[in-house]
Amino acid sequence: MSFISLREVGKSYRTGDESVEALKNISLEINKGEFIVIVGPSGSGKSTLLHLIGGLDTASEGEVIVEGKLLTSLNDKKLSRYRNKEIGFIFQDFHLHKGLNLVENVEIPLMFSETKNRKETSMQKKAAEILSSVGLKSRLNHRPSQISGGQKQRVAIARALINNPKIVLADEPTGNLDSQTGKKIITLLKRLHKEKNITMLVVTHDREIAKHAERIIEIKDGRLIEKNHFDKFTT
Repeated sequence: MSFISLREVGKSYRTGDESVEALKNISLEINKGEFIVIVGPSGSGKSTLLHLIGGLDTASEGEVIVEGKLLTSLNDKKLSRYRNKEIGFIFQDFHLHKGLNLVENVEIPLMFSETKNRKETSMQKKAAEILSSVGLKSRLNHRPSQISGGQKQRVAIARALINNPKIVLADEPTGNLDSQTGKKIITLLKRLHKEKNITMLVVTHDREIAKHAERIIEIKDGRLIEKNHFDKFTT
């Protein structure tokens, strides 16, 4: 059995009196530890696919199965635990809390997990260690307004990894960064993927990320239309 399995998955949204199909009949198998890039035009359904795998949204039809768990069968408590413990999310816009320093930002997932009863000093130590591992040891007490865009994305990556997730879902992780900073983030993601054997799915328009993928998946108009077609994105 595949680590992640999508079986004839569809997702529709209501907008007024109309129903809009974001994903149509998606079937996909993903193995543990793969580094996959998802490409396609804006509005094609790429982010929706990540949201379904991450438990942020629910399929309208079909099945999303992760490590043998049918996500639609999970109650709210189990789904929340799945999102917190097994998934790490990285967003284009960082989503950092302006009023918190970097350690406090990275600690947030711990506060909603089963580790919430641990001593505060222990959580701070873990957050500081993972920030140091992504090159931010000298910035621990800074607030987001005091660091660069690339450093903000490193904080977001640290936050995504704090609970040792099995899966990292990254939505345009270099989209708000200049090319040189983006390359550093790509290198960091690849290093973490290799060191931790994380299953990593990255939505991107960035060819540099596509070059590092083990597999490229293309989505257009909500449909999976291509797999493993590297040349189009890497030449």
